[in-house]
Amino acid sequence: MADNFYNEVLIDHNLHPMHLHELSCATCSNDGLNPTCGDSLTLHLNIENGVIKDGSFTGVGCAISQASTDIMLDLVIGKTLDEARHLSGLFTKMIGGEISEDELDELEEAGALQNISKMPARVKCATLGWKTLCGLLDNYGQGGAP
Repeated sequence: MADNFYNEVLIDHNLHPMHLHELSCATCSNDGLNPTCGDSLTLHLNIENGVIKDGSFTGVGCAISQASTDIMLDLVIGKTLDEARHLSGLFTKMIGGEISEDELDELEEAGALQNISKMPARVKCATLGWKTLCGLLDNYGQGGAP
């Protein structure tokens, strides 16, 4: 990917987010906040039989946090909870600069955000949705959702 992190994928997901809306069929939700810049979102998932059937988010934030969350939802919808946790772990490794090429391939479009690791001030923006997902999945696994 080019060193310019405002690449085509990020711009497209920011300008045309497919998952930025309420989700009437949501079975669980979780709020996320980046207090550094004020980005905030609520992640909504419809989980059935251990599979993420649908997802959306609402809230406000910068181009990176909005696009990253939209890309994340593209990636995890249709996946099991364990697969979503695995992908979130890979994203965290990528942002930390510790990912292999094979692991990067698993992230599909989310790999377009790899160069954000070179901009520490923007890392929290890129990881907001992913951390919110982890919190939701952890709570869901603890009986916090049906």
